[in-house]
Order: sequence, then C-alpha cells, then structure tokens
Amino acid sequence: MSELAAFHFIRPWCLVFVPIAIGVWWFYRRASDPFHQWQKVISPDLLDAVMVNQDPTRQWRSIALLMFWCLAAIAVAGPTWRPEPSPFADDPVPVMLLLKSGESMNESDLSPSRMERARLKVVDFANARKGQPLGLIAYAGSAHLVLPPTRDTGVVATMASEISPEIMPTPGDRLGSALQLAAKTLGEDGGSIVVVTDTIPTGENSQYESFVSQNRASIEILGIAREGTPESDDLSKAASALRADVTLMTADSADVERIVRRVADTPIAVSVDGEGTRWAEMGWWLVPAIAVGMLTVFRREEQQQEQTT
Repeated sequence: MSELAAFHFIRPWCLVFVPIAIGVWWFYRRASDPFHQWQKVISPDLLDAVMVNQDPTRQWRSIALLMFWCLAAIAVAGPTWRPEPSPFADDPVPVMLLLKSGESMNESDLSPSRMERARLKVVDFANARKGQPLGLIAYAGSAHLVLPPTRDTGVVATMASEISPEIMPTPGDRLGSALQLAAKTLGEDGGSIVVVTDTIPTGENSQYESFVSQNRASIEILGIAREGTPESDDLSKAASALRADVTLMTADSADVERIVRRVADTPIAVSVDGEGTRWAEMGWWLVPAIAVGMLTVFRREEQQQEQTT
C-alpha cells in the first residue's frame, strides 16, 4: 500500500508522447489505407466485396505497434514508487522505538506484566541491532524523547528498563504525538518506526492516515498481545490506517528478528541539496517487453511483404 501511494513519474511531461503516438498512428493508418477515399463514394458492402488480399491480422499488428509506442513513452516518463537506496552500504536504517507506557501496560495477563514484556523486547532489539542507530521514545498521554538514534544500543536497553506508567506525566494513549516526535527526530532522510504497544486507539485513524501521507518513515508494530484478543484486533485495524505490518509477540526473539530483517530492507531516501529526494528509475522493467514486442511486429510485417512480392 505504501508503494502504491508513492507511485509517480519522474518525468511526467514525457507522457505527452502518448497522445502524440496515438495521433501519428491514426493519421498513418488513414494515409496508408488505399480504400479510404473510396469509402466516401462506394457503399461499405460493395467496398468489402471488391477488397482482395486483405490480411485480417494486419489491423491487430498495427494496434500492437501503437501499444508498444505508448509503453515506450511511459518507460521514458520514469515510473517509480521507491526512493533510491543510500549509496553508502554501511549506513544502516535508523530506527526509533516507540514504547507505550500507559496504564494498560501494567496489566498482568501476560506474566509478569505487559510492561515488563515490552521492556524485554526492547532489550532484544538492542541486542539484534548492536552498533546500528536505535532511538527510544516513551509515550502515554504525551510523548517524550528518551534517546535519539545512537549506535550505543546498550544504553537504549538500560533506559527502557527505567520506563513505567508511574513516571509518565500524563496518562493516556497518544500514539499520534509519539509518531510526530519520531518523524521530527529522524529528520528528512527518514528511517523506520517500531511501535511497541498492547493497544492502539482506533478512533484516530484519520490522524494516522494524515501522518503516513506527510512522512516517509516506514512503520512496524510489535503487539504485546495474544492472537485473537480484542487488543490484537485493534492493532490490525490501526495498522491498516498506518500502512504498517503487525507482528505479535512471541516467547522467544523470533518476533524481533522478523522486524529487524524487514527494517534492514527499508531504503533510505537520498537527498541532494536543491534536488530533494532521488527516486529509483523503474521504467527499465518495460524495456525487454517493448523490445521483444517490436521485433515480433516488424518480423511479421517483413514476412507479409515477402509473401505479397
């Protein structure tokens, strides 16, 4: 869904060649039709009777040729849906962990408590991303930056162990505020946001959709909940608005490892001063189909000319 929303053309002005190709094709067909002028003075039924040696497949080859012309124009326009990956191979994607510290996290349905399970998952993240940028935000009724992305992931785990609902100044569940703070911390180059939470309010879906449309950071949700519970259902509904993937917690670190792998595949947008984001050129995917199709059409046309001679 996020890729579909980011779809656009790098050179949209090149799409003007599509109607030009259609116009040239139409005029060429009229000019190359020897019976076009006779259509004005001869009945269509009589004209069909006097037409001989007409190739019924020639019209379809002409339409196929037009289609390949249009595909070529689209390829030149530069369709794209993903930012160009960072040219620095050793530059990992920065990740912001959003740790919910609301009152519901004190529930003990998950032994010893949801909060303790969430803190242990932060430790797993710190271990899985040693030496890679990892930041931490604690949120409840308000959001607070604990640490910006740092390569010292051990200190992230240490700070997370001190977070609890009791130290939060305002009770509640304001994920929207935490997302805005995370995007501001990550900056223009973006990164990934991992929300570690038991629930997400579904009444703020419009706010989540607005955030996604205005920010390029990818979002992952680690649900501190069991599958099939009302909490997991709410996480799935909110994830749809956030265009995020939901991973429910497991007894081992498999859940964290799965998210870490997805985060590693997230490209960082490359920005150049005065040029904005550079997008990966994807039009070349159409080139093989265009080349094979054009060769096939011209080969058939050549064979047809040989037969007529």
